[in-house]
Amino acid sequence: MTNSILKNRKMLVVGDVMLDRYWFGDVNRISPEAPVPVVRINHREERLGGAANVARNSAALGIATSLLGVVGDDEAGNLVDALLREAQIDSYLNRDKAISTIIKLRVIGRQQQLLRVDFEESPTEVVLRDKLSQFHSLLPTHDVIILSDYAKGALVNVRDMIKSGISLNKTILVDPKGADFARYTGATMLTPNKSELRQVIGDWKSEAELTEKAQNLRRQLNLQALLVTRSEEGMSLYTEDLTHHVPTMAREVFDVSGAGDTVIATLGAMLATGKPMLEAVEIANRAAGIVVGKLGTATVTYAELFPN
Repeated sequence: MTNSILKNRKMLVVGDVMLDRYWFGDVNRISPEAPVPVVRINHREERLGGAANVARNSAALGIATSLLGVVGDDEAGNLVDALLREAQIDSYLNRDKAISTIIKLRVIGRQQQLLRVDFEESPTEVVLRDKLSQFHSLLPTHDVIILSDYAKGALVNVRDMIKSGISLNKTILVDPKGADFARYTGATMLTPNKSELRQVIGDWKSEAELTEKAQNLRRQLNLQALLVTRSEEGMSLYTEDLTHHVPTMAREVFDVSGAGDTVIATLGAMLATGKPMLEAVEIANRAAGIVVGKLGTATVTYAELFPN
């Protein structure tokens, strides 16, 4: 496959948009006020987070990418918009003056994450209605739809979005959240991690029991596929025709932040080019193995995935 094929496809990412802030510093002493390290900050970075990181991963692979989401009418929202344009992502951000942009602040010392501070508010109903209307107008011109749910309120209309996508025969991938997956019924594929799946189907004592419960859930939700990301255990793909386990390819795990974003973005890009689902999963697993060897919410390029 050549990169030119990807450039002729279009992906629409919808979901909870965030700004990831990283404060890097040195740790040389313990605070006299409490038994915590003192970090002297010497470097700061801002990166796209949440659904915006999914879009960033898609764009890094070379597929034409659009992002639909909600941010505040504030400095962080302006920065998200600027970062999207810098990454050559088509920005369709709805500004909500009643809220602040979601921010995840990570403090890092000696290449270790010491603290994360979250700032978040749910979007207002009026802005969400506008976003749904915009979704319907963007849907026909995109090949693959990714719904990136971080349970921050941007996907309260996810049922309507999936229904509209089905009516236009779109490939719909969902990174789900919460204990009730019924709202994702009819999507092409769900990509929960192990702990997210456990919230829905309960625990399992064997691979056979996991397979039975996963397949029951897939049929119940009328999904073509269920892909469970299992950290160091790799991934498991469940479809009507097969159950396939893909072992992890990570040689050195440096940071798992955003690995799920890389997986679903790579899956969407590969499916957009017509790759069979099993091959797309194998490539997404390779992408995850690369990205966890990098610090923070990183991306994988086409050249890294296909070095020859």
